[in-house]
Formats: sequence, C-alpha cells, structure tokens
Amino acid sequence: MPDMTPVDSSNVASVGYEPDAQAMYVEFTNGSTYVYSGVDEQTFEELRDAASVGSFLNRVIKPNFEYSKV
Repeated sequence: MPDMTPVDSSNVASVGYEPDAQAMYVEFTNGSTYVYSGVDEQTFEELRDAASVGSFLNRVIKPNFEYSKV
C-alpha cells in the first residue's frame, strides 16, 4: 500500500496512489480501505485536491472505476 495522504473530509480519512499500477487507495473514517483500479494520476490528484473529496469520489470515481476492499 502506498503512503497515504490525509484529506479534509467527513467520510474519507486519507488517499494514496501507486502510479505503476494505476491504483488509488481510499481509507474511510470507519477504518475500511478500498483500492480503485485504472485510475490515472491526474484523476487521483483531482480527488486529493477536491473541495469535497466525498462528492468527487461518488460523482467521478465510483461510477467509472472498478474497486475492491483491501
């Protein structure tokens, strides 16, 4: 798992990215972590820097990328 960066969100605690695998990791405040596959680095940066991380995750990431619980 990559180094995780804390984010300002009520539901998401931190995010991380593995560029070689194009894998984005999202750790939620409830302690669960999910990995999203096929995410390009720009999309990860947009999520990390979004004004609302949770909204971006629900609107852009979840409908467009496969994910699984870590």
